[in-house]
Amino acid sequence: MRYADATVEVRPTTGDGPGPVIFHRRQTVGWPVRLEATSPAGDRVVLRPLTAEDEPAYLTLRRENAAWLAPWDATQPNPAEPGRTYTQMLRTVDEEADAGRALPFGIEVGGSLAGQVNLSNIVMGSFRSCNAGYWIARAVAGRGVMPTALAAAADHAFFTVGLHRLEVNIRPENAASLAVVRKLGLRDEGIRERYLHIAGSWCDHRSFAVTVEELDGGRLADRLTAPNTP
Repeated sequence: MRYADATVEVRPTTGDGPGPVIFHRRQTVGWPVRLEATSPAGDRVVLRPLTAEDEPAYLTLRRENAAWLAPWDATQPNPAEPGRTYTQMLRTVDEEADAGRALPFGIEVGGSLAGQVNLSNIVMGSFRSCNAGYWIARAVAGRGVMPTALAAAADHAFFTVGLHRLEVNIRPENAASLAVVRKLGLRDEGIRERYLHIAGSWCDHRSFAVTVEELDGGRLADRLTAPNTP
């Protein structure tokens, strides 16, 4: 679960009123959660936590989209290191979410699993920032599903969790992913050299970001329908 910065004072009740503070309990906010939105093409898009029951659909989806996703998927620098199973992946994202370091969503389109959007490396305090990563099945690409999902996740992070900044890093050759951030008007911050290991080498990425102040009191999802997206 996501945790707020505030703590709750827990005091035993006595006949003379509240007793001394004996411990503090952190308040949970923002996770787990189910988010719903409608894409510009009219698709019903749902963001929700993945579960163990999603494993067959998830593995089928990844297998069917292997060629579509392989050029952009992160890889291990050590080729001898084994890949994670679905169970291991799920355990990791659940632990990150429980620690308040991630918001790991599965994406449903029309009731079927279609991808993921993960807000990771969440840091609160004076930073209040995160990184966003995402993928979508080729069958629903180009219909505005991914911008809709990313906007929904970002708005939840900004206005429920209390983050200030969201960053997305994309390979310059990944035209489909670049289209997502450009539809949402994210600010281009330039190239990060050798940023992430992909397909056997350290690859440059282009960095995009948005802060809550740039939304001028609105939401990131508003940019999908605005006539003049920044």
